[in-house]
Amino acid sequence: MIGRLSGILVEKQPPQVVVDVSGVGYEVDVPMSTFYVLPHLNEKVTLYTHPVVREDAHLLYGFATKGERETFRQVLKISGIGPKIALAILSGMNADELAIAIAGEDIARLSRIPGIGKKTAERLVLELRGKLSFDAAGGTIPAGSLPLPSAASERSDIINALLALGYNEREAAAAIKGLPGDVGVSDGIRMALKSLAKV
Repeated sequence: MIGRLSGILVEKQPPQVVVDVSGVGYEVDVPMSTFYVLPHLNEKVTLYTHPVVREDAHLLYGFATKGERETFRQVLKISGIGPKIALAILSGMNADELAIAIAGEDIARLSRIPGIGKKTAERLVLELRGKLSFDAAGGTIPAGSLPLPSAASERSDIINALLALGYNEREAAAAIKGLPGDVGVSDGIRMALKSLAKV
């Protein structure tokens, strides 16, 4: 199975990226915590991966650190939570924030993540307590940002990312209203998620 990919980052369309490894382009779904620290396009990147094989698809999930991948795997062990929800959880908060929320039994914080209701949040706390380590997000890929496209294109990318994470169009549109005009995609997504978490 594929445990790690090292290659050239050729596409960034949150939550999916494409990594070119010796001429083969691997489509990888990443949480926003990883997306924020990706390098520039056409630069070298290394992702720790978790493959999911289904009858209808072979999917690859990627993470900036081993700790982040381990957190994803721990979340996947919970009955009723699949890769899409696990990815949404790590997009709503990074591995360290999740560990803190679990340790503090912060049901309200967990419930604000799209797709996570109160009952699922309670199950997360019950089943993950004592299983997540702090500093799971250490050793991240050096930060980079997207080349600067047009503002309209950036707004569209931010909205698409929010829709992919489970928010509806009304929520996504409301979240980007307060963003600065010159905000980049990564920062815009981060700021939009923060504003949605306060709702």
